Amino acid sequence: MPWFRGNEKVPDALPAPDPSGLPRHVAIIMDGNGRWAKRRMRPRALGHRAGVETMRAVIRESSDLGIEALSFYAFSTENWSRPPEEVGALMGLLMEFFGREIDELHENRVRIRILGDVEGMPEPQRGALIAAMERTGENPGLKLNIAINYGARAELARAARRLAARAARGELKPEDIDEARLAGELYTAGLPEVDLLIRTSGEQRLSNFLLYQCAYAELVFADALWPDFDLAAYHAALRAYAGRNRRFGGVREQE
Repeated sequence: MPWFRGNEKVPDALPAPDPSGLPRHVAIIMDGNGRWAKRRMRPRALGHRAGVETMRAVIRESSDLGIEALSFYAFSTENWSRPPEEVGALMGLLMEFFGREIDELHENRVRIRILGDVEGMPEPQRGALIAAMERTGENPGLKLNIAINYGARAELARAARRLAARAARGELKPEDIDEARLAGELYTAGLPEVDLLIRTSGEQRLSNFLLYQCAYAELVFADALWPDFDLAAYHAALRAYAGRNRRFGGVREQE
């Protein structure tokens, strides 16, 4: 099944949100795969596989809606501590994901960026991630960002080290280091800040995901487990975002 619908339309029960109120950048913490499988008395790996299907649908819908950037939290630096069989299943799904979908993604002009320590990934996953970024790097469509071997605190520490090294080489002065320079050293350099962060499964925390980029993000916590997060739920989150009064620390005149 292809990622993108082409001329296929969303069912009448799922009218598309108003394009004028859409966020530029949506970030999603895909939570609940393991619980989804446990409730069905199935292996956790099956929950992750079901979660990939939801991920595919949300990517497809985001591209069709014209959302500029979409970021998924797929595998954190802390996830290495999970049982070896689960980590192995996740690594296998990663290879399967790019093996099956890269052609469709490229044909639909999706640009892939991996957020995280790619060099710290095992082979052949490291090679697959680098190949996906290189193949789609010039594409002008949806900016698809997948956080793998990622932690926001580690990202900030990495950015600080890179700026410190530049200062030590005399390329910039410490007093020249501002928010823009810091943002330029993050994995998300050049992307718009996150407008909407969605987390599924009812949990209400950021879990070390895009902490800097989500400074002014609107947060939506959905009760559905990630494999059950359908397009109706996604549209509901987008509409919730459109109805928010975003002040960015200021006050609207009408208030």
